[in-house]
Amino acid sequence: METTELLARYAAGERNFRDTDLFRAELMNADLSGANLFRAKLFRANLFRANLVGVNLFHAVLIGANLSGTNLSGADLIGANLVGADLRGADLSGADLSDADLSGADLSGANLSYTDFTRATLFRAELIDAVLNNTNFKRANLKAANFSGAKLNDVNFTDAIVNKTHFSLTEGIGEDLEMELREQGAFFDR
Repeated sequence: METTELLARYAAGERNFRDTDLFRAELMNADLSGANLFRAKLFRANLFRANLVGVNLFHAVLIGANLSGTNLSGADLIGANLVGADLRGADLSGADLSDADLSGADLSGANLSYTDFTRATLFRAELIDAVLNNTNFKRANLKAANFSGAKLNDVNFTDAIVNKTHFSLTEGIGEDLEMELREQGAFFDR
């Protein structure tokens, strides 16, 4: 589907774009809030500063997509493939990224408060200066991820893989949790 067709159909009130192929789509600043993009293929799409509030991206393919500055608050990204995606400064507050793959993704400066990353893979992901208050990483793979400067208040790391994960100059991790994460192979610099 062409970008112009998608935007025209959305403007006409259509919200169901299930299984749509939007390879390298140019959707910069687009408003697609509430759209159903279930299993959509958005490989290398440009969604810079798009409004994707409450969007259904269940099992969507967003490999290498530009989502920097995008509002994805409350979005359903369960099982989504976001390998190498650019999510710098994005708002994913309250989003569900359970079972999603964010290997190599850049989430620096993103708002990830109240976000669910249960069983997600964030191998070598960048979360520098991200806000992660009340975020759930239960059973997530955070191996070699970088949380430098991140705000981590009331974060759940139960059964998460944190081997070689960097927590330099982070805020909100208490001494007990720090010791537990160190024992699992995480690195801390003060």
